[in-house]
Amino acid sequence: MKVNRREAAALLIAGTLATRQRASADGGSKTFLHGVASGDPVADSVVLWTRIEPEDGAAAAPFTWQVASTPDFVDIVAEGRGETTAERDFTVKAVPRSLAPGRQYFFRFEARGEFSPVGRTRTLPRGKTPRLGIALASCSNYAFGYFNAYRAIAEDPAIDWVLHTGDYIYEYGALGWGAETARRLGRVHEPIREIVSLADYRERHAQYKRDPDSQAMHAAHPLLCCWDDHESTNNPWVGGAQNHQPSEGPWEERRDAAIQAYFEWMPIRDADSPAARRDFWRTYRFGDLATLITLETRHTARAEQIGYTEAARTIETVVDAERFKAEVIGAPGRRMLSDGMERDLRRGLRESVESGQPWRLLGNASPMARMLVPDLSSVLKPDSDGASLRPDLAWKAKFNMPFYTDTWDGYPWARERLYDLCRAAGAEDLVVLTGDSHSFWANHLRDERGRAMGVELGTAGITSPGDFVESGYERETAAALDRAFEAGLDEVRWTDNLYQGYVRISLRAERADVDYVAVETVLEPTPATRVLRSERLERRGSTVTYAD
Repeated sequence: MKVNRREAAALLIAGTLATRQRASADGGSKTFLHGVASGDPVADSVVLWTRIEPEDGAAAAPFTWQVASTPDFVDIVAEGRGETTAERDFTVKAVPRSLAPGRQYFFRFEARGEFSPVGRTRTLPRGKTPRLGIALASCSNYAFGYFNAYRAIAEDPAIDWVLHTGDYIYEYGALGWGAETARRLGRVHEPIREIVSLADYRERHAQYKRDPDSQAMHAAHPLLCCWDDHESTNNPWVGGAQNHQPSEGPWEERRDAAIQAYFEWMPIRDADSPAARRDFWRTYRFGDLATLITLETRHTARAEQIGYTEAARTIETVVDAERFKAEVIGAPGRRMLSDGMERDLRRGLRESVESGQPWRLLGNASPMARMLVPDLSSVLKPDSDGASLRPDLAWKAKFNMPFYTDTWDGYPWARERLYDLCRAAGAEDLVVLTGDSHSFWANHLRDERGRAMGVELGTAGITSPGDFVESGYERETAAALDRAFEAGLDEVRWTDNLYQGYVRISLRAERADVDYVAVETVLEPTPATRVLRSERLERRGSTVTYAD
């Protein structure tokens, strides 16, 4: 792919950002320790973000900002000034207006006589849009290793935008999930306790934003995002969360603290109340090519997850299992999306269809395709302890239960409601972009009557390990489980849980090219990658599917 001089300069900026930050940490500037970021664009503006490290005793910090058409800032097209305070943890957002649509820009901040690193951003296009490049990212757990995938995304010339579908931070303490790896790599979470208060969430976001590879990605590409669970705590629903205990205070206070810190530390447009912040979904229109709608599935409508503890004691037959799936997991009214989310989704899809755009994308936090655990007898191997499958997975396979009930499989009524909404809007050609599972996926999507609804592309974690690998299976067994899921599930075309990385999607009017990009390791800092698999999407009639 040909890269012009401006793009080359921007890539050089992104590639040298980590060096600048390390120099700063070693005695240089102490003003901009958390880099710069941009995101949440529209056609004539974009959110620019940084944080100013406060001086001792300072109640406020003034700053200026600049946007230019070139990285040398000879041609400044917008500038302004402002002041940040402790009330927002000294984070900074600037929202320049009247920018040109579909343009690349460069930006920087100034405070205390020092300039921030330079960032590269862009506005949404209008009209003819020949191509769109998206990196799909998810599950960036600081404790589990280096953010090498972020570095690779920063240096990938095919990427225009980064879609992060959640688990941008993790809430666990230093003794929680990933603790052994974190100690070995020197990536122990801060604060060391599980985060609960506003101060805790701010400190955790600050740690993630100090990471040089994260800073490189944010400086190189604007961010589009939705959240999943770990931005607050594991498996939340509207009335609580699996990882929230009464001793940790009222759930609503913890939830609102987590969301406030997220809005402070992410390059997204501010909202004027806690309730408005919870309504965090967006519609992004990319000229005549595509519409991307991000979903909010955690804090505005989600019903409580169904657990298996009681079911494992009472289900004895296949008939019992089918009744449980139909009457308990599949009970009518178990929602994922709020009325407001559904209303905006319907409007965005209908406008996309009526305008003739070829692509409709959903930014989705957790897997949507049906993943009822199939027969895994082919993976059973005799060993000193008997069967190689852990008991919970063997039980799910025996009764064809959902792999996880926190995904859309745990809300089949809500999934059918979503499909009905999309069909009514004329959108049976979805491309659902998904995170959460720490595995790569190429899935088909079908409703309960078997009608095609499009495809799902799922990304592995930036660092979080695949379920089978993390559960202690040898890599050979973990790979065999992947093959068993492919063979036993109609909606799974391909999957891989062995690697971390990201998915690269290149959209053109007539096709979409998809690369599943794996990093070689997360246990040492290196941006080395390889493409595990490539797919091509094409339209067939009213839907989208994989090219043979």
